[in-house]
Amino acid sequence: MKGVLIRLNKLIEREKTVYYKEKPDPSSLGFGQYFTDYMFVMDYEEGIGWHHPRIAPYAPLTLDPSSSVFHYGQAVFEGLKAYRTEDGRVLLFRPDQNIKRLNRSCERMSMPPLDEELVLEALTQLVELEKDWVPKKKGTSLYIRPFVIATEPSLGVKASRSYTFMIVLSPVGSYYGDDQLKPVRIYVEDEYVRAVNGGVGFAKTAGNYAASLQAQRKANELGYDQVLWLDAIEKKYVEEVGSMNIFFVINGEAVTPALSGSILSGVTRASAIELIRSWGIPVREERISIDEVYAASARGELTEVFGTGTAAVVTPVGELNIHGKTVIVGDGQIGDLSKKLYETITDIQLGKVKGPFNWTVEV
Repeated sequence: MKGVLIRLNKLIEREKTVYYKEKPDPSSLGFGQYFTDYMFVMDYEEGIGWHHPRIAPYAPLTLDPSSSVFHYGQAVFEGLKAYRTEDGRVLLFRPDQNIKRLNRSCERMSMPPLDEELVLEALTQLVELEKDWVPKKKGTSLYIRPFVIATEPSLGVKASRSYTFMIVLSPVGSYYGDDQLKPVRIYVEDEYVRAVNGGVGFAKTAGNYAASLQAQRKANELGYDQVLWLDAIEKKYVEEVGSMNIFFVINGEAVTPALSGSILSGVTRASAIELIRSWGIPVREERISIDEVYAASARGELTEVFGTGTAAVVTPVGELNIHGKTVIVGDGQIGDLSKKLYETITDIQLGKVKGPFNWTVEV
């Protein structure tokens, strides 16, 4: 199917009745609670390949109880957004990068690769069809969730011979509720670990998130918003924060953990690095220990900490709990770099500025 561009009128399953849903109140969207009228579906069978691409009414799936996804966890996904501009256009932010990462996840999980051109075309057409679902209220967007699951009915421990690829859409509200940046409190986890080099930490696979829930619950019970993960071997080197990548501003330089194989390569992370460097601020991608972070704070050199990710774009950190020691970052206020990054990336996403790297795709 290489290079095939599928046209909308051929994709829609016109024989099926669609019961169009009432649009939810844009002021109470939350995250991932509402779904649009249509979804994209495509199937894979060994010996045939990916076939039968279609846009169908959003509906429950019917799967065999012995489907591989339920037993051996062959499941990968992505997350990106469509944004409504002030003049009514709909923009996607770097969708090609999400699709490339989806294929990297597929490769690691022994799943068949997808034609990236076809996926982008399908994604674009689905969003075009559901344009009315892209909310207009400030801070809102249409969340896009592509995912692949293993569907072969077999209990043998092996790669599945059949898969389903889908894209579903969900209008979502502002991560911050009132659309104001708010510093969060972070608990440094030194018991549980997220991933290890040689494992699946760099893949966006379902099991990574299931494994994080216990530590997140622990952090919440202690009054913290997110977990900062350390490496699995020495439990001293910084990796990720919850579902975000992490940055530290030390002595005027931005420092972020290097992608070592256990860290997810965030699209927003890459965008932040490119922007920061374009502003003449040094960025170091390297191994950094939590003790170094604590020492920098003690010397007065740690001026900002922030996370980057699709959901919130930039999340400033106002407090760290490092092995029981509380570290207040920037007097608990939002730093200048965090604010500038957030405003610049969101302005690009909303079409207010073009930006220096041609990151947006108009639907």
